[in-house]
Amino acid sequence: MSVSLINSLSVRCRIRRLASAGLLLGLSGCSLFGGGKPAPAPKLASPETLYNNGIDALRTQRYTLASAEFEVLQQNYPYSGYIANAQLMEGYSYYLKGKYPEAVQQLNRFIGLHPTSADAAYAYYLRALCFYEQIADVKRDQQGTVEAMDALEEVITRFPQSQYARDAQLKIDLCRDHLAGKEMLVGRYYQQERNYEAAINRYQRVIQDFQTTNHVPEALERMVEVYLDLGLTDQARKSGIVLGYNYPGSKWYRYAYSNLKRYKLLSSNFPIPGKVVTAQPTAPAATTQPPTAAGTAPAPAAMDIKAAPVQPVKKQRIEPQVDQAPALR
Repeated sequence: MSVSLINSLSVRCRIRRLASAGLLLGLSGCSLFGGGKPAPAPKLASPETLYNNGIDALRTQRYTLASAEFEVLQQNYPYSGYIANAQLMEGYSYYLKGKYPEAVQQLNRFIGLHPTSADAAYAYYLRALCFYEQIADVKRDQQGTVEAMDALEEVITRFPQSQYARDAQLKIDLCRDHLAGKEMLVGRYYQQERNYEAAINRYQRVIQDFQTTNHVPEALERMVEVYLDLGLTDQARKSGIVLGYNYPGSKWYRYAYSNLKRYKLLSSNFPIPGKVVTAQPTAPAATTQPPTAAGTAPAPAAMDIKAAPVQPVKKQRIEPQVDQAPALR
C-alpha cells in the first residue's frame, strides 16, 4: 500500500471526528441557551371540576369520557368528598356503555367501601341489572340467569321497602320463566329422542319448581304425551285432569283432551275444553283434596282451583286428527 493512500485515509477519519464534535457542541449550545426547555405539566383540575365534567359527559352520552373523569378523580383525590359519588357514577357509566363486568367490579368496590351509604340500595340494584342484561338465549347455558336471580333476590332481602324491590321481583319472575323455558327445551329434546325418563324429569321440574310460569300447561300436556307413549294410562289421565282443572281454557288442554279421547281414556271428571270450571256445593263429608301438579286422585266436583290464565274459548267438539299439539322440533 502506498504512503499517499494511507495519508488520505487518515485525513478522512479526522474530518469525521471533527464533524461529530461540532454536532455535539451545537446540541449542547442549544440546551445552554434554553432551546430544549421542557413544557410545563398541565395543571390538574379540582375534584369538583372533574366530577362535573363526568356528569356533563354522562348527560351527552359520552360514557367513555365520563368514566375516565371519575377515575381520574378517584386516583388523584382519594380523600375528596366526591369520591363515593365518583365510584358509583363510574359504575353507572360502564353500565350505560354496556361494559357489564367492569360495572359490576366498580359497584362491588362501592358496596365494599360504603355499605351504609344512602345509595347502597341503588348500587345493589344496578349491579343486579348488570347480571340481568347478560342473560343468554334459552338455548345457551343459563348460569347468568341464576346469577341475575341471586342478585335481584339480594336487593329484595336487603331493601324490601325500597323503590327497587318491586321491579326486582318482576325481573325475578321473568328469570324464572326463562329457566322454565330452558327446562322445556331440554325436555322436548329428550322426548323427541325417546328418552322418556329424562323428559319426564324435566317436565316435572317445571311443574314443581316453576308453578307460576307460563310453561306449566305445556309441561302437563307433554307429560300426557309421554305417558301415553309408555302405555301408562293412569298417569296420563291424572296429568290430563290436573291440566283441565287448572287451565281449562288453554290450548294445551285441548291437545291433551284430544289425545285422551283418541285413547278412550276420558271420563266425567274431565272438564270440557274451554269451559271454566266452577266449584259446586257438596256435602262436607264428600269433600276430598283437589288434584295437584304432582298428580293425585281424580278431582271431585267441588274444589278450589286457579282461574284459567286465558279467555275461555267456545265449547266445541274436538277432533283428534285436527287439534294436535305442535310437533317437537
